[in-house]
Amino acid sequence: MEAAPKITVLMPAYNAAKYIGEAIASVLGQTFADFELVIVNDGSTDDTLAVINTLNDSRIIVISQPNQGVASALNTGLQHSRARYIARFDADDICHPQRLEKQYCFLQNNPDYILVGSDADYILENGDFLFHFKCIAHTHEQIIHKLYFYCPFVHPTVMYRKENICRAGGYPADAHNFEDYLLWTAIARAGKLYNIAEPLIKYRLNSTSVTIDERWRGKKFRRLKRDVIMRGSVTAEEGNKLLAIIKNQNVQHIKEGAYHALCGKKFLANNYQPEKARLHVKKAISIHPFRLDNYLLYTLSYLPEKFILWLHEKSPNRL
Repeated sequence: MEAAPKITVLMPAYNAAKYIGEAIASVLGQTFADFELVIVNDGSTDDTLAVINTLNDSRIIVISQPNQGVASALNTGLQHSRARYIARFDADDICHPQRLEKQYCFLQNNPDYILVGSDADYILENGDFLFHFKCIAHTHEQIIHKLYFYCPFVHPTVMYRKENICRAGGYPADAHNFEDYLLWTAIARAGKLYNIAEPLIKYRLNSTSVTIDERWRGKKFRRLKRDVIMRGSVTAEEGNKLLAIIKNQNVQHIKEGAYHALCGKKFLANNYQPEKARLHVKKAISIHPFRLDNYLLYTLSYLPEKFILWLHEKSPNRL
């Protein structure tokens, strides 16, 4: 009987043909080689499956299902995974070569920890560097202190012990767009959590992603999410309301506008390059000319870096 791998890299994929080849290559090029790559093709209608099939590596396992959303795809992948450790990864991101090795060694050497994430380098659609994202908390104590205010992990950076996730019931399917965050609150008492203070992946922002800046989701979405996180559970009715908001906004011009607005913010507050910020904000304005926050952002791009940093530090939700 073939021995189980030490790590399962779990990758959901939906219409990711443009990026998935590079994402898979970054996994196959890891310094830690004892893994399986479980890709759940969640009903893709583009060439995602064709791109996967061009890659010949026995560690790649493909599971196809009708489109049911990311939480369902992840739970399907968990059911088929054979390893004790699960490394989450997305089909449009890029792993740094030592990502698996560093996180595996951390969990092996720290048995009281059940999950480890990391900082990330955010990149644009075309792969250009956008900014270095530093997690809001790194130590277990810091994470627990901030857990109910902000999500402390970049989801595709995490590696966790499978048993703890399964014991918690897996990803909650009704917590649309924050199934990971709700899951972290569910496992927080099962063991310690940690973020490595260095980027282990390149996290790609792109205008086709289902995930957009939550300021564009609206107050109703944010209020529902907050209620669910504080309570620690989500009802089917709440899930339907969340999904209705997402579906209503799942149109390309909204996602493109949100993408360019977010890039503009980051080129001001996290990687001060006002000229690049203005280029993105101009695109956001051309797509959504009646959003006043875009005009405010454009005006801010002419202010000195020190003022922008001060404003961001004092009121991070404004930028």
